[in-house]
Amino acid sequence: MDGLTEANLKALAGSRSFERGLGYLDAVTRLEVGDGWVTATVHGTQRYEVELSLEGPRGLAGDCDCPYGLEGNFCKHLVALGLTVLAQRDSLPRQRKAARSRVQDLDAWLTALTKDELVTLLREQIGQDRQLRRRLELRAASAKGDLAGVRTRIRELLDIGTFARHGYVEYADARAYADQATQAVSAIEALTGSGQADAAITVAEEAMRLLAEVEESVDDSDGRLGQVGAALAEAHLGACRVARPDPENLAHRLVEHALADSEGVTDIDPLDYEDVLGERGMAALRKRAIEAWRRRRTGWAEKDLMERLARAGGDVDSVIAVHAADLAPNGHTHLVIARELEAAGRHDEALDWAERGLREAPDLAEVDTALVDHLCGRYAQVARLQDVVDLRREHFAARRSLLAYRQLRAAARDADCWQEERPPALALLRTEVVEGKPHQRGGSVLVDALLDDEDTEAAWEAAADSGADDRQWLILADRARAVRPADALGVYQHLAEPLIEQTGNHVYEQLVNLLLSIRDCHRLLGTQDEFTAYITALRGAHKRKRNLMRRMDEHGL
Repeated sequence: MDGLTEANLKALAGSRSFERGLGYLDAVTRLEVGDGWVTATVHGTQRYEVELSLEGPRGLAGDCDCPYGLEGNFCKHLVALGLTVLAQRDSLPRQRKAARSRVQDLDAWLTALTKDELVTLLREQIGQDRQLRRRLELRAASAKGDLAGVRTRIRELLDIGTFARHGYVEYADARAYADQATQAVSAIEALTGSGQADAAITVAEEAMRLLAEVEESVDDSDGRLGQVGAALAEAHLGACRVARPDPENLAHRLVEHALADSEGVTDIDPLDYEDVLGERGMAALRKRAIEAWRRRRTGWAEKDLMERLARAGGDVDSVIAVHAADLAPNGHTHLVIARELEAAGRHDEALDWAERGLREAPDLAEVDTALVDHLCGRYAQVARLQDVVDLRREHFAARRSLLAYRQLRAAARDADCWQEERPPALALLRTEVVEGKPHQRGGSVLVDALLDDEDTEAAWEAAADSGADDRQWLILADRARAVRPADALGVYQHLAEPLIEQTGNHVYEQLVNLLLSIRDCHRLLGTQDEFTAYITALRGAHKRKRNLMRRMDEHGL
């Protein structure tokens, strides 16, 4: 179990749960080791069943039925189990061998029992385990062909009443509900296996409808309910493959289900049924899908079904027609169509759709930037560099962001015309400053653009004239300190003042960095005595901040 390490346990649990887990090492009992899993009982406020398995992002995952664990957390009980296993690592192979031996012994014992002895044993277990009794009752009804009994039992299994609090199944109870609902899948598969595939289709469709009805009333954060829905869909497909129902009727029901539950827990893909539907059924499926789409061309479910059917048939024009019926004003849909056409090798049509997306957009500032990037890329591929510059210029004029400025600069440099493009671009940003229309959070775009051009002197002048935020002033001071130490000193002192009154290690780190810069400015100005007096006063006023004093000592301040 290479994924089981103390570091991984601490990373998954967090330091608090990890430390608390250390206190439960003596509470771990009934340890069992399998292939890639370990289970145990941990005694806390109550007795909790705990399991570690080799899966998950760190090669380790765990489940515990304590309240904290049921919320999806890696709890202290899991930490205790993991640490116990690490302490017994050398004995794990022996324990795993012993567990396999016990399973083999149990299997051999059961195999040796007579039919009457097995029945007696099973009756004893049924009397003690109500859930087992219900599962077997459902199996018996399925085998007997008691369709009414099976349907009644499945309705009971999918009813959330036993688990719901105020009409909603919380996360802590969702797993138990999903486990119960899984029994419905077994019953449907049993119907199919006992020669009642037609009945299994009916029951599966009813079960999917019932599950879809309660979906919004269950916290399915871990996706277990989705797994039940997928299993029901698979059981339905399996029953259809055995029963071979009327293909046209099945096609109708599949389309209705796909449109009613397009994003639901029991999502069925009609294309999975192609071998069941045959040519006649697939024709009916396409006809139904087209009719539904024509009635509601902007419906997501209708569009998705039509697109997948068209794509499966290699019908690019139909895929485009679906998208073209509901064009987004920001040009995103035009881009989707352009990419479809390019994939089909229809490059001229693709370019036309992309350019149309820009022409039809009411506001270039709101256009999907991916569309602009796509067009610029296509122009560049055929050496239309001036067209790239023109589009980047228009986009920059609309957006007036640092990113758009950078993109214009890159395009103009490729076309060897940045010297001509830069002055009007900066003039546009200066106009923004004068009109008081910031186009970027976090300071003046003009200052950022000049800094990005590495024109520090012009950036300082722009900041002095139009203002800048603390981030920009710090960059300016760092870049200009060697040639403008007095100006940089004023910036550093201004930035340090509010930090001096604050606390916290992150604040202290920022403050010490500023103090080092202030010291460098005084060195350049030849005013080290002033800095010494400044530091002495600072230490005297804040000597109780031990972490700050320690950091200043480390840097010789």
